[in-house]
Amino acid sequence: MRAYLMCILVVVFYSGNILVGKALDDLPPFTIAFLRVAIAFVVLLPVGYRGARQAAPLFRQHFKPLLFMTVTGVAAFTTFLYAALQFTSATNVSVLEAAIPAVTVALSAWLLREKLRWIQLFGVALSLFGSVWVVLEGQVFQLGDLGWNAGDALMIGAVASWALYSIGVRKYLHLFPSYGSVLVMTGLSVLMLLPFVVGEWLILGVPDLGSSGHWWGLVYLGVFPSVVALILYNRAVAILGASQASVYLNFLPVGTMLGAYFLLGETITGMQILGAGLVIAGVLFTTRARRATAGS
Repeated sequence: MRAYLMCILVVVFYSGNILVGKALDDLPPFTIAFLRVAIAFVVLLPVGYRGARQAAPLFRQHFKPLLFMTVTGVAAFTTFLYAALQFTSATNVSVLEAAIPAVTVALSAWLLREKLRWIQLFGVALSLFGSVWVVLEGQVFQLGDLGWNAGDALMIGAVASWALYSIGVRKYLHLFPSYGSVLVMTGLSVLMLLPFVVGEWLILGVPDLGSSGHWWGLVYLGVFPSVVALILYNRAVAILGASQASVYLNFLPVGTMLGAYFLLGETITGMQILGAGLVIAGVLFTTRARRATAGS
């Protein structure tokens, strides 16, 4: 139950990630991604430094897996996501992000040889369908009318990056200390993104960061999605497996919908409530099937 609670909190923080990221879309994407990981690094330093220092030989020994998780889960995913929000709507982002669990399940079965029962596959499909239903308000046959664009292609890159990161977490994260590994990955991401953000500023000019609203949004991105949610997701994957933990990401459109209702004053329709119920049913099918498999 603790792992499932972790997954729910991850959804809450990542839903806020979409809402805040869209609110900051007047800032260029590399700037958002860089400042997010820089803030996260500062926050993590007091709690992760000792573990990272003690595990320095492990990081050197297993540098390739560490680099793989850094590139896919921290640097690439955040950059793709914020770049996508520059060009496409939050609705399109939510539709595409709902594909993460299905992609993760497929990769887990292929790369990790995770065995999945048909009821689990049905649960994943049902929750994916429910996610799409939420963001389209029941108009599931109108996907072609959403005005897909270059931002959606960038979001596909984000989906692939996070699915690969989930595989890497399942396979390699147990080799490293929890806080220390996230600190090192975040620090590496700062170094990776630094030349890109410098190039962005040289081309577009240094953005105006004087607004307090910008900084409150960046602090949220740097603390909750980047630190708290990432640590909780890593622990949930270690307990549940990549395919089982990722299915909770199908709650993201529901969380985004609720966030828009409470924070932006948007209305919630009956179709969206029905879709949320489908998401919950799909997740329950998947997680109950996992417990039945574990107990048999």
